[in-house]
Amino acid sequence: LHLSIRRQRQMCIRDSSMTVSCYTLLIRYTYGKEHKQGGIMEIYSIKDEKFRRYGKVWSGFDCTRLIREMEHTPLPEDVIYVPSMEELEVLPEAGEFARRIYGGLPIQIGYCNGSNHRLNALEYHRNSEINIAVTNMVLLLGWLPDVTDAFTYDTSKVEAFFVPAGTVVEMYGTTLHYAPCNDGEEGFKCIVILPKGTNTEIDFALPKSGEDALMTAKNKWLIAHEEAGIRGVFNGLLGVNIEV
Repeated sequence: LHLSIRRQRQMCIRDSSMTVSCYTLLIRYTYGKEHKQGGIMEIYSIKDEKFRRYGKVWSGFDCTRLIREMEHTPLPEDVIYVPSMEELEVLPEAGEFARRIYGGLPIQIGYCNGSNHRLNALEYHRNSEINIAVTNMVLLLGWLPDVTDAFTYDTSKVEAFFVPAGTVVEMYGTTLHYAPCNDGEEGFKCIVILPKGTNTEIDFALPKSGEDALMTAKNKWLIAHEEAGIRGVFNGLLGVNIEV
């Protein structure tokens, strides 16, 4: 199964008040020489009512210094994720996020930067994740209760949301997510806040069956698409490997 995408700039990002300008994705599925048109996948505003099942947009945080510190981080052609960056964690804003969102629990602040246009995988944690959009970006999200008992997930259920630079987004523990996607060709930068130790190396024994087989790092359960070619993971995403 091959997927090609034609991006169109149109009036189509939806928010809770009125339609604002953005783009849709016209998806075409190719089966050998036969071409069949798929559906149109809309990219919604992060403020759209549809996002309420996935998380919350926060206000009242001054992220100026956090975003300024991100000027010193790389922007590779692929994707890089750093769970913890001391220069971000020593800023006073770190304590405010720990207190207001995580109830005083220890947190880590890192980043995910790069260039990405594909879904490739979906992951979840046992807690919320905070993303601070340093640049504009697109999030491809799913809902954990839609994962089957066999730990498969139909990618046609994925929804896309545009996140403008400077936005603070909470994604609930029931939200499937992965690396952000570019809004255009310029790449993305995203600050990532999680409970301390999340996404770090597993240092304990686990069974290789059931949900335990999905755990690829501490507090990280991942379901991949076989087209992504991620080694050593469970390929349970069924359907199109969505491309933005």
